Amino acid sequence: MSKLSLSKSNYCKCVQCEKMFWLERYKPNTATPRGNESVLETGKQVGELAKGLFGEYTDISYSEDFNSRLEKTKNLLHDKSNIITEASFVFDNNFCSVDILKKDSDGVEIYEVKSSTKIKDINLDDVSYQYFVLSNLGLNVKKVALVYINNKYIRGKELDIMQLFTIEDVTDTAMEKQDEIRFNIDSFNNFMEKHTKDNEPSFDIGKYCFDPYTCAFWEYCTRDLPRPNVFDIMGMQKRSKFKKYYEGKVSFLELENEKINPKYLEQIDFELHNREPKIEKQAIQEVLDSLNYPLYFIDYETCQYAIPKYEGTKPYQQIPFQYSLHIIQEEGAPLEHREYLADIGDENPIRTFAECMIKDMPDHSGSVIVYNKAFETTRNKEIGEMYPDLKEEMERINNNIVDLMIPFKKRKYYTKDMKGSYSIKYVLPALYPDDPELNYHELPLVHNGGEASNAFLNLKDKNSEEQKIIRDALLKYCELDTYAMVKIWENFKELTQ
Repeated sequence: MSKLSLSKSNYCKCVQCEKMFWLERYKPNTATPRGNESVLETGKQVGELAKGLFGEYTDISYSEDFNSRLEKTKNLLHDKSNIITEASFVFDNNFCSVDILKKDSDGVEIYEVKSSTKIKDINLDDVSYQYFVLSNLGLNVKKVALVYINNKYIRGKELDIMQLFTIEDVTDTAMEKQDEIRFNIDSFNNFMEKHTKDNEPSFDIGKYCFDPYTCAFWEYCTRDLPRPNVFDIMGMQKRSKFKKYYEGKVSFLELENEKINPKYLEQIDFELHNREPKIEKQAIQEVLDSLNYPLYFIDYETCQYAIPKYEGTKPYQQIPFQYSLHIIQEEGAPLEHREYLADIGDENPIRTFAECMIKDMPDHSGSVIVYNKAFETTRNKEIGEMYPDLKEEMERINNNIVDLMIPFKKRKYYTKDMKGSYSIKYVLPALYPDDPELNYHELPLVHNGGEASNAFLNLKDKNSEEQKIIRDALLKYCELDTYAMVKIWENFKELTQ
């Protein structure tokens, strides 16, 4: 039989689910776009930085011509001692590129770089596969290690990559997995030989659809399930969903009499029987009674850097870069709007963010109205810890926060169109259906927090004209988030009059 050409990434995909690999090869158009460009870019940046961990190195740049990369690797291996990045190898149609290869007179060391903050089982499969390829080529692999982000590291004025990265020796694990690697490779080859282009494999869905990564073919593989189904229940753990699925309780009709969380049953009941909205006016009135003018409706946008960009920050810390603020100074007063969006050249945007916010919300008794209190209060606390001179003001803001989400989270206010969620992206269209002014889908470029974060992170790579377009889109998106809160507040007032 013809041997399957297998890379380390494809080997790992097969470990998760062989059908995923088959679909990528024969039905790639059935994948649902996952929008993971920022994840890939982060991995690339971390990988590039880690190349300097052991001093000077020779990099084998990516080329479509894999043979040329193999030849360059072979030539560099003739040197007594060196460090090669992206060294490429192939054994029996199994090929890999090693992120960092340290070579000395009696062998080599493999270092696989990850942008995560902990080791996953799939990372061990990855490096064990590399050990398999190199050792079968006759190289003496003395050490196998995973390099990943130390999320306890706090950046000083200069970045210290020795403190940023954790290096963990996993040689023993890699060696122990060699029989498993050989068995898997044979199994994957047999699988792909049996399942040709016109012979799609029949695989049931399972927890492996989401572990270790969410599969892009989930929508395709569940296309024949009834709608709505158990996987549409908001908040239910995946293992519980699969338990019901394996019991044959899939549709909402099959689930409505099951002994499950009352919140899940409520979602099922409302959607199955088209129930009227549930509104407990007393709970809504309690929120309104807690408010003091001026009313400050505020929302933050944040981004994360795997490699901390600013002094005093950690890897993957939430960095606030933008806020929108709608203000009602007193009852009957017109709605005012203020906003902040960080300049990409600002070396201290967190402080600038905080100072602008303090200036825009000067009243010490005014209510600071948010949607999901835990997020904003945590950011404010972090700012106060970073800048002790701002701590009192950040505590003042936190002490005045009122969370509009509470009635929805507690199901004191619920409609079938919320589909079990209390996210503002579900709540707003449920309260104001078919209102184009409140439709996130009508916004240009940026439609959710993930897109906002990605847009800001990528600003530096754009020209001035493109930056202006993206910044305008960011401002429009964030403004809608706080205008949405104003509309929810208005809805509360109408309901309680």
